[in-house]
Amino acid sequence: MKVILKADVKGSGKKGDILDVSDGYAKNFLLKKGLAEVATSSGINEIEQRRRADEFHKAENVKAQKELAAKLNGTSVPVAIRAGENGKVFGSVTNEKIAAALAELGFDVDKKRIVTKETLKNVGEYEAEVRFIEGVSAKIKVIVSPLQ
Repeated sequence: MKVILKADVKGSGKKGDILDVSDGYAKNFLLKKGLAEVATSSGINEIEQRRRADEFHKAENVKAQKELAAKLNGTSVPVAIRAGENGKVFGSVTNEKIAAALAELGFDVDKKRIVTKETLKNVGEYEAEVRFIEGVSAKIKVIVSPLQ
């Protein structure tokens, strides 16, 4: 019997999968618990259309992320913070402050996506990376300067 899964079933498949299972398993377990429905031609077409739409939206998202990464790559981000006379910063420059500086430049980036190799505790120029999705990232320069 062909069924369409309504939810993830361990050992069988994920939501939206079309499976060919034994009649007893389908009737006594999957259909009875509401984990699946009998596969009809309209149900199969609906699943395929949903799958194509999801792939399209995923591709659009990847394209938008790549465009943003291309615009952001090589950007210098100035961050002003209180510092002592010797150039030592009071506290440190956090990813939140870098994200706020990027927002001022017109880039909407989540602070969790910013990765720095070291803690920014001195005035100077540092490299940072903004990771959007797997395989798409941008390198930026963070310029830490004392507050005037």
